[in-house]
Amino acid sequence: MTLAQKAAQNGRSGEECQVNRASEAKVDGDAQSAAKTARELAENLRAHSTTDSKSVGVTRGNINDSELISSAANALGDIAYRWDVTSDRIFWAEGAAQALGYAQPSEIATESFYTKRVLCQKGASRFDIITNSELADDGNGVRYELEYQIKNERGELHWYEDRGRWFANAEGCPATAIGVLRLIDDRRNRDDRLVRLSTYDDLTGLFTRARIKDALDETIAATTRNRGAGAFILLAVDNLSLVNESYGFDVADEVIVGVGQRLRGLARRADAVGRYSGNKFGLVLAHCDKERLASVTERLLASVRDLAIQTSRGPVAVTISAGCIALPAHAQTVEQALSNAEEALTVAKQMHRDSYVVYSPSRERENTRQRNMNVTDELVAALNERRIRIAYQPIVSSVTGEVVMHECLVRLVQHDGTIAAAGDFVPVAEKLGLIGLLDFRVMELALDALREHPEVHLSLNVSGRTASDHMWLDTLVAQLRSDRTLAARLTVEITETMALHEIPGSADFVTTLRELGCQVAIDDFGAGYTSFRNLQAIAVDLVKIDGSFVKDLLSNRDNQFFVRTLVELAHNFNLPIVAEWVGNSEEVAMLRDFGVEYLQGFFLGEPVMELPNTQCLGFSQAKSA
Repeated sequence: MTLAQKAAQNGRSGEECQVNRASEAKVDGDAQSAAKTARELAENLRAHSTTDSKSVGVTRGNINDSELISSAANALGDIAYRWDVTSDRIFWAEGAAQALGYAQPSEIATESFYTKRVLCQKGASRFDIITNSELADDGNGVRYELEYQIKNERGELHWYEDRGRWFANAEGCPATAIGVLRLIDDRRNRDDRLVRLSTYDDLTGLFTRARIKDALDETIAATTRNRGAGAFILLAVDNLSLVNESYGFDVADEVIVGVGQRLRGLARRADAVGRYSGNKFGLVLAHCDKERLASVTERLLASVRDLAIQTSRGPVAVTISAGCIALPAHAQTVEQALSNAEEALTVAKQMHRDSYVVYSPSRERENTRQRNMNVTDELVAALNERRIRIAYQPIVSSVTGEVVMHECLVRLVQHDGTIAAAGDFVPVAEKLGLIGLLDFRVMELALDALREHPEVHLSLNVSGRTASDHMWLDTLVAQLRSDRTLAARLTVEITETMALHEIPGSADFVTTLRELGCQVAIDDFGAGYTSFRNLQAIAVDLVKIDGSFVKDLLSNRDNQFFVRTLVELAHNFNLPIVAEWVGNSEEVAMLRDFGVEYLQGFFLGEPVMELPNTQCLGFSQAKSA
């Protein structure tokens, strides 16, 4: 038997506690005042606590509780009440009925009447929530706190917080409850808004990224448990940056909203559609097998492709690309699903606009991913543990054979002492965004070497991403300005590809370094097939021919012709040439005959971890000599 049932049984037998009989009042007119109710209640509690506290389950400590409730209600404008559980009557403070939106106090005079106006969450009644407590009254009462809505005579719903304490009779059953109501509409509205913001994207009204991940997790669990099939599709608006540039960010936002509406219109009720990130959407399909996945994705792409998005600037035609994954066949966790879908989307975007790719597992791809993860972990550890080093490869004069400078080649010292070459980790660093940290460390090492060896001239490679990093350039400039002897002995190499794609930025980069006294070289020249007009605009000091044109030079007539042409054109701009990958004496002789001034390759000197104690002229000095 529950506590509530015991209370009802005791009430029917007429064996009510003295505190309840002493505080009963006729509820037929205006409600009692809060102060009067609290005062009478306190007096009754005080009287019974001194005579028969065991029989009523009330102690002197409860007097203070009642007084605190009364004072709080009066001070804060809350609505105080006393509920006689066994008789079902509720005694309210003055004006309670009007405050709750009822003309007559009799509308809320009993728990039976009152509970009809109450809309509790989780379907439970207020009576059950309060009285069916697992806790027992130890003499101080049992606290309760709940929130619910009350519907007034006008049909309006308002949120209230109901807090109080119930007291047991001799049998331990709820007999009396004392509490206060507080209007909390404003707080609930704020809470509801926060919940909505965490659930729905503010721009599109679709689910947020977090909610999409929740839906994805639920679908993976359900399909795994039921041996069903689901899917996840990651979609991205193609070339949204062009819309930004052409129409502005406001129109781009309208495009995102329009695409989201198209996707939502095709989704089923059980599907979850959300904005995954800036221009990306996620679609979780609760029931979709592999055979239907492709056709569903095609319809999604067509819904955007076939009809322009209407914006404030007129119709804008856009397309979307998609990466798809079957669940749970190709992903058992949310992280796997997102990663695999991102991978498929990347492949789709590399194909062309308005494309999609359905993910399929690949042992080779998994092996590559694992290798990349291992390399990343090792690279991060090496950076933290200062295990990044520089190997120095000489660049020599084709005429005299003298060393004019050394190129700085990054190396990684592994835990077992072996040296990893740049090709083992630099591509991974570039792919995963770690190349900037690596370039910073190599710059530090190169400058330290210049300070330690005032006789040497070094050539420092910098990636395209780092060359556009103002922090890297500002750091280098600050170091060179602090020691004016360094710049004249430093050459900075940028790739032709970087120079070709960022002509204005490259020109500013080169100008800044040359004004400080550095030389700047174009590395891998010929690989990007840039024009010499662009080369002239960048105004570099040195050109390094891509090694692929030097390899097999003796037997490849096309390479011979290309090298001769590059040399002739470079000399027209008074630019000296370095030929890389020189492998034998015959290539040395041929390149010298072509007019190549400087040579580099294993035949002329392998990279070494320590700078040799030899005088380096520097290519500008060698040229003048």
